[in-house]
Amino acid sequence: MEPDRISFDDTSIAFSSKSDKALKKMYLLFSSMNNNLLVKVGANIMKTSLKLGLPVKGIIKFTVFEHFCGGETIENSQKTIEKLAKYNIGTILDYSVEGEKTEAGFEKTTKEILKTIDKAEGNRNFPFCVFKVTGIASASLLEKVQLKKALQAEEEKAFARVKERVEWLCSAAHKAKVRILADGEDSWIQDVIDEMVYTMMQKYNIEQPIVFNTYQMYRKDMLQNLRKAFQDAVAHRYFLGAKLVRGAYMEKERERAGDMGYEDPIQVSKEATDDDYNKALLFCIDNGQRLALCSGTHNEYSNYYLTVLMEKYNMKKDDERVYFAQLYGMSDNISFTLAKAGYNVAKYVPYGPIEAVMPYLLRRAEENTSVGGQTSRELLLIKKELQRRKADQS
Repeated sequence: MEPDRISFDDTSIAFSSKSDKALKKMYLLFSSMNNNLLVKVGANIMKTSLKLGLPVKGIIKFTVFEHFCGGETIENSQKTIEKLAKYNIGTILDYSVEGEKTEAGFEKTTKEILKTIDKAEGNRNFPFCVFKVTGIASASLLEKVQLKKALQAEEEKAFARVKERVEWLCSAAHKAKVRILADGEDSWIQDVIDEMVYTMMQKYNIEQPIVFNTYQMYRKDMLQNLRKAFQDAVAHRYFLGAKLVRGAYMEKERERAGDMGYEDPIQVSKEATDDDYNKALLFCIDNGQRLALCSGTHNEYSNYYLTVLMEKYNMKKDDERVYFAQLYGMSDNISFTLAKAGYNVAKYVPYGPIEAVMPYLLRRAEENTSVGGQTSRELLLIKKELQRRKADQS
């Protein structure tokens, strides 16, 4: 059974929030990002310029930063939040500062995420908050814990503080009745993160799904991990919060597995990843009595397939158990179309000081050149809309 024929090709819906000027600027940006050499050279120039203190922040701010980020603070992200809300799209405020490696930095990040929870309390424009464990903890410490290596006294104290920070965030989210997503990480630290997140679910997901874990479906074992997590939720009588993504660390994972001589944890092909992602969608909808889903994907078929599943299971389009999510600045044809049709949609909206979110911005640029046709798809849609508008005006 098919729903009301969702189509992601209607550019008048996709770019309804963009002026002609904004659309032309977007076309120039994605044209640049579609050039592998230009992205690599440009990324190196930006990194070097920032290190040397050269005046490039203005250029970055009014190009990639403006397109992919809400602002430098929660306050100056407000315009973006309101614009999305106008089109019935929620905001997931994502403090995207990376590379913090000190206790002071971890504490600062934790306090900033608590501010996003305060902002989200009682406000339907913020369906989720989000945190990345490596933003509040040392990755090397997490790796040591996962390997079950003996910790020194100071490391024991540091790890206790990590668990405290996770507790603060989940406790605050529970008190505010705001759903909170724990982002996915590298496989060599994911198990220890899973353990902390499931402990929080057992504590805070009794009445409703508050804490969500992330399942990166490009890993061979992730569908089975999702099934095991659900079995545990049933056994201990709590709700499972599941955010599905395809994943973002494939090259790094494969390289490490090759260097260290262990089995590659990544799927053998994109088709295998797609297949497991869609099987995971079916599993989540099939078990909706104790599972809430945030489907974080830019894949048009998976988004369409989820609408088909919801129709098949007689779920309302705005059923609170199901959210569609995409990154701000990407795949507006998916987000705006689903929102207009009445589905629950949210955009990840990164924010933070320009120099601190540069790793995030560079990753977006690099991913867009490598993800199968993503930038080309964006360009085709933008070009189509520019031509449509020109025809309307003539």
